[in-house]
Amino acid sequence: MLLDKVKEIQGQVASFPITTPAELEQFRIAYVGRKGVIGDLFDALKTVPQDERKALGAELNTLKNFAQTRFNEFQALLENQHTNGSAQAPLDLTLPTIPNELGSRHPLSIVRNRIIEIFERIGFNVSEGPEIEDDWHNFTALNFPENHPARDMQDTFFIEKNPDIALRTHTSSVQVRLMETQKPPIRSLMPGRVFRNEAISARAHCIFHQVEGLYVNTDVSFADLKQTLYHFAKEMFAKDIKIRFRPSFFPFTEPSAEIDISCLICKGKGCNICKYTGWVEIGGSGMVDPNVLENCGIDSQKYTGFAFGMGIERITMLAYQIKDLRLFTENDIRFLRQFSQLS
Repeated sequence: MLLDKVKEIQGQVASFPITTPAELEQFRIAYVGRKGVIGDLFDALKTVPQDERKALGAELNTLKNFAQTRFNEFQALLENQHTNGSAQAPLDLTLPTIPNELGSRHPLSIVRNRIIEIFERIGFNVSEGPEIEDDWHNFTALNFPENHPARDMQDTFFIEKNPDIALRTHTSSVQVRLMETQKPPIRSLMPGRVFRNEAISARAHCIFHQVEGLYVNTDVSFADLKQTLYHFAKEMFAKDIKIRFRPSFFPFTEPSAEIDISCLICKGKGCNICKYTGWVEIGGSGMVDPNVLENCGIDSQKYTGFAFGMGIERITMLAYQIKDLRLFTENDIRFLRQFSQLS
C-alpha cells in the first residue's frame, strides 16, 4: 500500500547517515532530487482512488518537506565545519592599510547648497512642501485658468487619474502654502524636486529640481528683484557676468521677465550652447500677481512682492559646463567622481 511505503521512506530519511559531502550528495539524489524515491511516490499518487488522494497527498508533502529540511540542516553543518576547520593564512602586519575612501556629494546637491548659501546671506530662509499637491496649491491659487495647457495630461502627472491630485509641476506650490500660513514680511527660498510629463533628452527630463524665491513686504519693487538676481548671478558664476531681463508672461506674476546671463563658455561671443546669441536663459521672474496675493489671504493694496524660479540642473550645467542633463540621474561613478574635490 502506498501509505505504508511513505512511512518506510520517512524512516529511511530520518536514519540516513550524513557525515561527509559525498553522503550528503547521495541523500540529495535519493530523496530530494526530482528523480528520487519521493518523486516516484508523487507520480504514483495518480493511481490512488480520488477519495484517498487528498489525505495521501498531504502525507507526501510532509515527507518531502522533512527530507528537504534534513538536507538543508546537514548542508549548513558541513559548510560550517569546513569554514571553521580551514587553515587561515597568518596575519601579515607589514601590509599597507586599505584606504578608507569617502564618497562625494552629487553635483546637484553641491549647487543646491551653494544657491541656498548665497540667498541666506541676504536674508532668505528655506521652506519646503509636499511633492504630491492638490489643484488649488499647484494651479488655481497661482492664477492658472482652467484651460491652461499646464493642466493637460501632457504636462502633469496626475495621481490615479484624479484631476485634483498631481505631482507638483513647480515649487511655486510651496509659496502658496507659505503665504497662507505666514503674514508678511516673507523672504524665503523653495528648493525641491518637481515632475513634468516630458520626453527625456539631453536638455529635458520628467524629474528635475527647481529653486524658487519669494519676497513679500510693503513697497517691494521690480528694482529689488533685479538687484537680488544681479547679486546671485555674480556670486554664483563670476563677478564679470552679465545679466538681462526679457519681457515674458507667467500666470502668477505681472509684470514677468525671463532671466538670461552671458554665456560662460563663449563669454558672450556666440557658440552652439547659447545658439550663437551670447546669452543663456536660467529662469523666470516677476512681481507677484495681486490675484495670487488675494488668493492666499494677503492684502494686495498694502503688500507687494517678487518671485523667481530657476532650474538647479540648468545652473549646474552652466557652472560645470555639462552638456547632457541625463548624466545627473544615471549614477555613473565616473561622472560623480569628478566632483569629489568640491564636496
